[in-house]
Amino acid sequence: MANHKSSIKRIRTNAAKRLTNRYQAKSTRTVLKTIRAEKDKKAAAAILPKVISMLDKLAKKSVIHKNKAANLKRKLTKQVAALA
Repeated sequence: MANHKSSIKRIRTNAAKRLTNRYQAKSTRTVLKTIRAEKDKKAAAAILPKVISMLDKLAKKSVIHKNKAANLKRKLTKQVAALA
């Protein structure tokens, strides 16, 4: 068990941050599934900026690696462009 007040607080804040990070990562994965399943180009193009923003925020906070975010954005943009 932690002995210092600062380490006890750090444990508390880490737990809170972990919850928010997991929530945001899970909601991003859900939106990724919806955009991948989308068949309408107009609807997918409307969702794309929101998804890109979510990925950038996760990469900025190091929840996912910045290169993974870049790869996902590239693949999604390519997929949306290929829709008829």
